[in-house]
Amino acid sequence: MWPGFAVAFTGRSYRVLVTSFHRYLAEEVAVDHAEGLIPRREALHRLTLLGLTAPAAGALLAARGTGRGNNRGNTAGPGPGTPSASATSGAASGTAASGASSDGAPPSGPVPLPTEEIIFSGAESGVTLRGAWAAPSDPRGAVLVIHENRGLTDHIRSVAGRLAAEGYCALAVDLLSREGGTASFEDPAQANATLGRLSPERFVSDMKAALGELERGAPGKGLGVTGFCFGGAMTWLLLSSDEPRLSAAVPFYGPLPDDADLSGSRAAVLAIYAELDERVNATRDEARTALERAGLEHEIVTFPGVNHAFFNDTGPRYDAGAAAGAYRRLLDWFGRHLG
Repeated sequence: MWPGFAVAFTGRSYRVLVTSFHRYLAEEVAVDHAEGLIPRREALHRLTLLGLTAPAAGALLAARGTGRGNNRGNTAGPGPGTPSASATSGAASGTAASGASSDGAPPSGPVPLPTEEIIFSGAESGVTLRGAWAAPSDPRGAVLVIHENRGLTDHIRSVAGRLAAEGYCALAVDLLSREGGTASFEDPAQANATLGRLSPERFVSDMKAALGELERGAPGKGLGVTGFCFGGAMTWLLLSSDEPRLSAAVPFYGPLPDDADLSGSRAAVLAIYAELDERVNATRDEARTALERAGLEHEIVTFPGVNHAFFNDTGPRYDAGAAAGAYRRLLDWFGRHLG
């Protein structure tokens, strides 16, 4: 599935990781440790919360190597430019140019519109969901925003606010709503671990309910979705769930679910990857094949010299130039396919 699992996930100690998303979250912890972003003690804490035994967690960290302080996501790439290939109907792939690494530059886009916390009904009786909502006075479309593996954070709220400032109704759904919401977790690692225990079916149900809330808030407008990291994986999951309402999707560095079938979607897909993100890039060719098999208009763009989570201006791998380029791509894509 991803590099490292062939070594690390052999033997009964690892059979607790029963879903690809769960494996993805565990591998992400190991990569963060290997690149020096978190110390070994914190990595072991996060892995045990995900359900690994201490020996299994130690073996996974060993398979990825010890912390080296190698924050490759802050490596400067080439100056701003255009990708080597542009999108057309059908298959297209390219390498997008990146700007310099973050040096405290502000995030891309306009000043976000304020978001408001909303509560809305889930697809199942008695289920209530939470989210952050932002809307312009005259929306041109509506976008579902799906958070990273720490839940609904201020960064993700700001993404919804930026999209609203660009003319789109935006709803950032909290996929931990049924547990009381992201804010109910004092330890972000607990939020991460909880997401790893939940079923794909539940995620799909809650995302589809969020699309219904967007439809009510922006009737008659085209629906889009974007997600980051774990949210990128959720975007692919939603695309593979026989969801015909979506017109456009932009997953950011999200791994493709196992055996993804996108034939039930009609969305135009812009898939964004980071050159140094070997773990997620291992599913990029599978994503291209799934898109081609479904006959969906798509473009696959890989930003050079940057790593996973380069768009998150609150994280250690943020790259201002690449984030700006990706943001322009996202706006162009939604402008073409949502109006």
